[in-house]
Amino acid sequence: MHTRCSAAQQSCFGHNLGQRKLALLTQSVRRQSNSVSRPFSLVARAQASPSEEQQEEVEYKDTWSDVQFINLCRRAYGNLAGWQSSKDWNNGEKTYQGMLEVSRAVMKGKSASQQRDAVIKGFPKVPNWFRKVFPYSKWGAELNAQITPAFFTWLVGPMYTETADVNGVQQRSSVHIKRCRYLAESGCVAMCVNLCKTPTQTFFTEELGMPLTMKPNFDDYSCDMIFGQMPPSLDADEVNSHACYDACPQGKAGNGKCHKLG
Repeated sequence: MHTRCSAAQQSCFGHNLGQRKLALLTQSVRRQSNSVSRPFSLVARAQASPSEEQQEEVEYKDTWSDVQFINLCRRAYGNLAGWQSSKDWNNGEKTYQGMLEVSRAVMKGKSASQQRDAVIKGFPKVPNWFRKVFPYSKWGAELNAQITPAFFTWLVGPMYTETADVNGVQQRSSVHIKRCRYLAESGCVAMCVNLCKTPTQTFFTEELGMPLTMKPNFDDYSCDMIFGQMPPSLDADEVNSHACYDACPQGKAGNGKCHKLG
């Protein structure tokens, strides 16, 4: 917090250099004293959650089938966590909140790698012959981008297909998620990275043989899924050094990096 000078203090700046240095030193000491007396904030150097102006306006309209898919995911996470939320199973918004509660339970007491591994084990095992019969192709990448909006809107919200540069080739294999519901409603960077981004990249890239890079934008809750682009390694992926949101329900004071990331 900046300290405002009074009129008397401001006038001292017109005096000689020694008096000016003394005034600045005095202000510095006062600021340090004030910082000690104030209670420590919940999250140190955390990222501010995106304001409404920063986010794209999105309305989530859960259909009957959307609710069923949310429930499937909720049950799967419940099995991983060994616990289930008591939220309503038939109300779209409440059902989704129940899934988020169970997602947080999956994270509890686990390291980042354990969280990722738990979710990856929940994906179906793809036989080796699948990757031989259906090797990577530009056509396959574009097909995945075309069908993703039809199958995953219930999880992340409205999205659309667009063109991306993949290894120097222009192809319509990118999906832009306007405002990721999972990230926005959880308000948790680690839930996005550990339970969604990394496991999904691993499943598509290693199991299906379809390289996928997901690029969440923590400044506005949007996300880009680029089929055909190899994801970076965990060490090289900048999202793994990201800060918590200041309003994260699992936020923790620290050095700026989210404590739930690897």
